[in-house]
Amino acid sequence: MTKFSKTAFAAFMAGTALFAGSASAQVAGIATLDTTDAIMQTKAFSQAYQQIGTTYANNSQMIQTKRKEINDINAQLDTNKDKNLTQEELDAAIKAKNPLLTQLESKEREIAQLQQPIVTAQAFAVESIADRYAAAQQQVVTQKKINMILSPDAFIWAPDAVDVTKAVTAAIDVALPAVAITPPANWQPKQSTGALYEQIQQRLLTAARVQAIRNAQAQQAAQQGAAPATPAATTPAAPAQPQPESR
Repeated sequence: MTKFSKTAFAAFMAGTALFAGSASAQVAGIATLDTTDAIMQTKAFSQAYQQIGTTYANNSQMIQTKRKEINDINAQLDTNKDKNLTQEELDAAIKAKNPLLTQLESKEREIAQLQQPIVTAQAFAVESIADRYAAAQQQVVTQKKINMILSPDAFIWAPDAVDVTKAVTAAIDVALPAVAITPPANWQPKQSTGALYEQIQQRLLTAARVQAIRNAQAQQAAQQGAAPATPAATTPAAPAQPQPESR
């Protein structure tokens, strides 16, 4: 039997009758909880990331500029001009001791230096919130009389009432409405903070990519809607070519 242990499955089956009397009841005390999402949806997280974005706006702008410069260098190293810098092309540049590689490495170091204070501030904020997470979770467990918490992907299907992620977020919001973004001197994140921070950044990156696709689709739809019903015979514009990715 996958996902559930036999004990968990038996408890689940024994408690399904609870839903006949109350849609909001927990199923035999079983709940689902997305820890990362619970933290990301807190007011403290949103405010901290917004504050960091404002505080380090110049760093972010400079990072974008450096990335554009890296893309320009990559385009020069792309010898066959197919908008795709391959490992073979990089190896050829290394063999030829192309001076562009030195520029590339220098700009990548500059980006890392510009990112460091942003990453440190974000990780400190995340850790500050995560430190309150266990107490918030226990509060929800006690209030809702939960006997077992599973990750959402442990279920093929479950009613909305089983998910207590928002309840944990609400508990954190009450206990910790805001966090600082400036860590003390010589602060180092916990090992668990690093893993959580990586998960958060990956979700933010995925969300940004999805939003970029939606924006592009909306723009394309708007352009098509603005076109005349019977356009004159013209040569269609070539689609924009993607810029080569930085290393």
